[in-house]
Amino acid sequence: MSMPENNSLANKRIAKNTVLLYMRMLLLLAISLYTSRIVLNTLGVTDYGIYNVVGGVITILGFVTGSLGGATSRYITTALGKGDKHALLKLFSSILFIHYFAGAIIFVLSETVGLWFVLTQLNIPNGRMPAAMWVYQLSILAAIVNMISIPYNAVIIAHEKMSAFAYISLLDATLKLLIAFLLQISPTDKLILYSVLILLVQLLDRLLYYFYCQKHFEETRTKAKYNKELFREISAYAGWTITGELSVVGYTQGLNVLLNIFFNPAVNAARGIAVQIQGICSQFSTNFEMALNPQITKNYAQGNLERMHHLIIHGSKFSYYIFFFILLPLTLEAPFVLKIWLGEVPPYSVIFLRLTLVIGILFTLKNFIIVAVHATGTIKRFQIIETSMLLSIVPIAYIGLKYFHFAPESVFIVHIAVEIVTQLVRLMIVLPMIGMSMLVYMKKVVLPLVVVTIIAPVLPTVLYMYLGNAVVNFFVVCLAAVVSSCLTIYYIGCTGQERSFINAQLASVASKFNISFKK
Repeated sequence: MSMPENNSLANKRIAKNTVLLYMRMLLLLAISLYTSRIVLNTLGVTDYGIYNVVGGVITILGFVTGSLGGATSRYITTALGKGDKHALLKLFSSILFIHYFAGAIIFVLSETVGLWFVLTQLNIPNGRMPAAMWVYQLSILAAIVNMISIPYNAVIIAHEKMSAFAYISLLDATLKLLIAFLLQISPTDKLILYSVLILLVQLLDRLLYYFYCQKHFEETRTKAKYNKELFREISAYAGWTITGELSVVGYTQGLNVLLNIFFNPAVNAARGIAVQIQGICSQFSTNFEMALNPQITKNYAQGNLERMHHLIIHGSKFSYYIFFFILLPLTLEAPFVLKIWLGEVPPYSVIFLRLTLVIGILFTLKNFIIVAVHATGTIKRFQIIETSMLLSIVPIAYIGLKYFHFAPESVFIVHIAVEIVTQLVRLMIVLPMIGMSMLVYMKKVVLPLVVVTIIAPVLPTVLYMYLGNAVVNFFVVCLAAVVSSCLTIYYIGCTGQERSFINAQLASVASKFNISFKK
């Protein structure tokens, strides 16, 4: 086993990777928001809803994708932490075989069960079924491309080479912007053309990641090989994570399908808009988490639990704060933002957005706990309990919609309630496994987050209630939200050590621009 990495060097790598990911994110944010506006206006609310719900069926059938992704990242990162190059090469070739095998399973399920479901169960407007079939078949190919890309993306993350994601993601967003402009001038069926072009972009991404890995990482220069022992071990591990992925599919695409069955594609369009914005906002915290996750796994593999606990505590807090910084102004000014962004806002978009942002910030608390339990490799009990709880979201929502005629937003409220209870159970299971005290976690993580969440919104909320909808008032509320969040997080949500770290980082940035900065 390799010696534990110097904490100072690890911190510098985390900081560097986070900065790279955030530089990418700022560019992607502007491009993605503008692209989605053009796509929605060009396709129309109905076709946009069809694209979301039909493509979501493939996501349901491809639930194995997420489970294999988690298993792949865990095994590759652990092997890197141990420093055994021969074992890593052998592992990667076996992982490739498993992903090709899984891709074949997705294809069979999609062309049988999935095809039947789309043709008989979804609410597709008259005359749009042929286009929906094009979307469906192209989504199958996209899912398979995504499946065989997982091992290469996992290697990049495990090696902490986040610059690859920064450059390729920027190219991806730029190409999608070009697609949006092309849709506006194309005389063909725009929904079909959009699906074809998005698939081509995904194929290009896949090739770029492949060639990058071939050039930089020796273990990827191999072919898929069947290894009975590793196939059983990884498949067994992924088999338990599949249960967790089923619950994720349930509360995402499962709820999407429920909304389609009980309402119409326009409601799916509203959900698609809300989820897209939530996804963009989540990227700000996810980028931070992505830079930290390999360190958590490597420190556990090296037996450095104290360092692991440090990363989980501070990572959880700052991941939450990063998301909260965006959530507060966006939640308050959701009607104004959607109106400026989209022009014509589909019904339910505002309430959907506000609720999905709440769900998004709850996710920041679970992510590091899940990374920690995967690092231990003992996931059977965790997955059974977590999955059982999260799978209840869909039937509870179904009962509410079917028998009590609840409004569409009720499905998100059900999700929030179940997610809060599930997080408490996650902590009760995982913290003892990694030797962390529940009392310490509650005191150092939960308590400061609750205080910040209560205090920071007071001033901007009062201003929002008493000011009108003018542009100037929008900027006043947003400025108040930003200032209130910063001050509350800095003085109440952070410890003295964390404030010193923030001061040091600000001083470092300021020095590069020859700006005087005093503590």
